Order: sequence, then structure tokens, then C-alpha cells
Amino acid sequence: MNTEKLPDLCVVCCLWDANESTKDFSNMYTEEWVEKLYRGFKRHSTIPFEFICFTDRNRDFNEPITQAPLEGPLNYGALMEPYRLGRPMVLCGLDTMVVGHVDHLLEYCLTADELALPRDPFFPQTVCNGVALVPKGHVWVYVSYTNARDHIKGYAKDMDFMRSLQTGKVMDDLWPGSVVSYKGHVKDYGLDGVSIVYFHGEQKPHEISEEFVREEWV
Repeated sequence: MNTEKLPDLCVVCCLWDANESTKDFSNMYTEEWVEKLYRGFKRHSTIPFEFICFTDRNRDFNEPITQAPLEGPLNYGALMEPYRLGRPMVLCGLDTMVVGHVDHLLEYCLTADELALPRDPFFPQTVCNGVALVPKGHVWVYVSYTNARDHIKGYAKDMDFMRSLQTGKVMDDLWPGSVVSYKGHVKDYGLDGVSIVYFHGEQKPHEISEEFVREEWV
């Protein structure tokens, strides 16, 4: 029996089979997307982490990926379930690509007290949740969400709830240009200084032929 202690830090994503709640821009995810995300963090970090996929059913992975059951409705609100862990974590959508060194982001999860989210690239007065840096002790986020989810209108329950918290740090203020949108930044300004790219909405990595996608989305 393997008794090796796993790191407290985790990198987390969610995967469930597309259903009637799934929008066209996110109906293509498979185990392959999970494994590519894992390998991206593995290549670009030196800090040990456990990689966890919250999922609707048992999956076959070729990488060392821990599986955790999704317990609530299989809609975008399921992306709030990893907060149940209460552990320091980087929470990512599957439309996320690691393209540069990320130790500063992992270290933040281990040492900080407040959540950190990116500024929305098109609505800079608020944040988005393409990537979330979550220090230890944030189970309260999931508890608060479950109490509120039936009252949240629209499909983007996870992002709308995180915006409603109006708390935490903004990644763009902590590390300008480090965690960015493909459409809102990389497409026009390139990858200089970028660690993570999130591909929210339409235009996912498999639809883009740029060299960095061929090199990093593997």
C-alpha cells in the first residue's frame, strides 16, 4: 500500500458529460482535456500538488489524477463544488492552458488569506472566474453558494455567485499580465509574461492554430 503523503496544495478542475444545461462553447470536454491541463501545470511548476478532477462518473485517466464525485446538479454551478475541499487550490476550467512558470500562483494559495480572481477582460468593473486562487479555509464559499444557488438567475451560476461576493484580490493587480484571457489579451498582445491563458466562451484551444497552442496544449 502506498503511504506517501499527498501535498496539501491541489490543482482542481471539473468534468461531466454534456447535457441540456451545457452551452455549445463547452460541450466538447473529455478526459483528454483534463490530462492536458495536468501536464501543463506539471511542466511549468516546481511546487508539489495533487491534481483533482471532480466528475460525474468514474473516468479512465493515464495521468496521476485523483477523482472526486460531483454531488449537485450537473450545470455550471458544479464548478463551485471544489470549494468543499477547504484546501489551498488553483481552480481552473478545462478551457485553460498553462504557458509559463506558475510557482508564484501556487505559492499564493499556500501563503495568502484571500481569494484571487482575474479582472473580467471585457467588463473591468468586475471579475471573472476563469482561474481562481483559493487559500486554505474557503469551504464557506461552497456553503454560501448552496444557500443561494436556487435564487441565481441565468446559466453562469458559478461566475455570478463569485462576483456577488465582492471580496478578495484581483490577479491583474497582483501580477499584471500573468493570468489572461485569450480573446481579451493574447489575441492582440501576445504571450509576453503570461503564465496562464483561459479561453472563456467561444474559441477554444482545439479551434486555434497558433504556435503556442501546438506547443503547450499537449
